[in-house]
Parts: sequence; C-alpha cells; structure tokens
Amino acid sequence: MRLLEEAIKVEQLAKSFTYYTKEVGVMNSLKNLIHRKTLTKQAVKDITFSIGKGEMVAFLGPNGAGKTTTLKMLSGILHPTDGSLSVLGFKPYERKKEFKKRFAIVMGQKSQLWPDLPASESILLNRYIYQVEEQTYKRTLDELVELLDVKHVLNVQVRRLSLGERMKMELIAALIHKPELLFLDEPTIGLDVVTQKRVREFLAHYNEYYKTTIILTSHYMKDVEDLCKRTLIINDGRLVFDGNLNQVHGAVNETKIVKLKFSQSVEASRLEPFGAVRQTDEFAATLEIAKEQINPVSRELLDLFPIEDITIEEKPIEEVIVSLYNRTQPV
Repeated sequence: MRLLEEAIKVEQLAKSFTYYTKEVGVMNSLKNLIHRKTLTKQAVKDITFSIGKGEMVAFLGPNGAGKTTTLKMLSGILHPTDGSLSVLGFKPYERKKEFKKRFAIVMGQKSQLWPDLPASESILLNRYIYQVEEQTYKRTLDELVELLDVKHVLNVQVRRLSLGERMKMELIAALIHKPELLFLDEPTIGLDVVTQKRVREFLAHYNEYYKTTIILTSHYMKDVEDLCKRTLIINDGRLVFDGNLNQVHGAVNETKIVKLKFSQSVEASRLEPFGAVRQTDEFAATLEIAKEQINPVSRELLDLFPIEDITIEEKPIEEVIVSLYNRTQPV
C-alpha cells in the first residue's frame, strides 16, 4: 500500500490505432477508393498503476512494447482509447494550460534548444513561456548552472557544445520553471561514463531536494540501479512487472556476461565447458556464466587460455525485460 499522495493514477488504460493496408499497383489503388482493409493495433492493453508524488520510477520495455505510447498519454499528446488516467489532478488529454506548466520532458535524442543560439537564449525563452518571475528565474538558473557546472558554457552556441554539456543545458531548460513532474527519455544516451555519473548525481539530488516526481526510461541499467527504487516494465502493451529493483535482480540476474580477448587463436569448442558460448571468433569470445561461478571460472580461464583482456558485465536490459516477461504473468 502506497502512503504517498498520488501524482499519477492509471486504471485499465488502453490505446488502439487504426490503419489501412494497400497492395501494390494502380488497380489496388482504385479498389482502395471504394473499400479499404482496416486493421487495428492495440498498443496498450488495460494497464493499471499509480505513482506517488516525489517518486522516481523507471519505466522500461523493449521497442514496440507500448512504453512510448503510454508516456504520450501521460503527457497529453495522445488521447486514450479506453480506461482512465489522472496526472497531477488533471486529465492530460485536455491539455489545459495549468497542466502544461506543471510538467516537463527531456529527451536524450531530441533537443528543445536552438542549435544556432547560446543555450541561455532558449532557457530565457522558456522563462517567458512558463511565465517565471524574474527573480525566481535568476535564482533557479544560478542554482542549476552551479549544480551542473556549466556556467562557463552558458553563452556558447549550442552546436558548439559537447553532448554532455548539451544534455545538462537540456535539463536546465526543462527545470527552469520547477515542474512537479519530469519525464526523462534516455537522458544519458551517448554520454561518456563520467558525464553519465554527473547527470545521475544531479537527478538524485534534485529529486531528493525538490520532491519532483520523475519517470525515467533508459537502456542503461546503471541509470535504473542508481536512481530508481521502483521499476515498471511493459511488454506487448501489458504491464508485466511493478516492484523494487532488487526483485528484478532476484528474478533474472542469475548469470553474467564474460567477454574475452585472446592474444592467440582459440577454438570455440574449448570454451564450451566453462559456460554458454554466446559469440566467438578466433581472437574473441562472449560467454554467459552462472553468477556464483564467475570467480572460479574466471581464474580457470586466465590459467588455461592466452587472455589479453577480460570484462564482466550484467545482462543487457533488453534481455532482463524479456526474461521477466517470460517468467511473470501480467499484473
């Protein structure tokens, strides 16, 4: 039972899309004028969940699972086909002005900044769009610039910024009006490890200090591990998991991926006794090994093979999601 006041409440939410098919050729085009074959795609299927104010929740799913469609309904871009949803006390699809002023979206692969202008110009524009009082704007801007350490590039043309600097400016532009709800879509995609860590630290601090409700989508498991205690997983339009990240690891994190590079050619058959061989060529191999066997097997591999480099990784998030989907009934 959740004690937090609800920021988002979704009940039996569904979304279907209607589209048409047409075979190639002029005659088929003429036939379509009279009769078109109509198909329906059910992108989201009766999902129910709630998110408390101040929660930071990971919302995960493979491509085509319905994740983006759900987020678009939560932000008011799409109207649901069925079910009900409430976001900050509003029906998002009504697109009321007061609702739009209370949330923000940051997308790692799409920019809200004007590339030929300094980021400060786009941030100032957002001040006027959201009608932020001047003193509040200056105070908020100074705080965000200091936290993200970007004062030295605030007036640099956006296209001249590094990817990490641009993403920090995207966050400032989105947070300048202090939204109550923040949608983060792949905020660390393409960033180097150091910048990813800095962005995660900032988001954790911001969530803790301002109690902003944050919904995060990411393909980096580290983002989810460091920021979110709760994970929602959607697959084939259905909510298949809602729980603590530790439960996710307990359910599927039974093996790890070991990547090997050899200084000499090694036959794949020699590696089979040590684990499942996922990929191999003469001078490299990828094995899947039981978690409890990682240490003894790694030592044995180093003793027996001409290993130049060895790395141990978690399973990709896409595989985690598929494993959960296979093991978990829809909730």
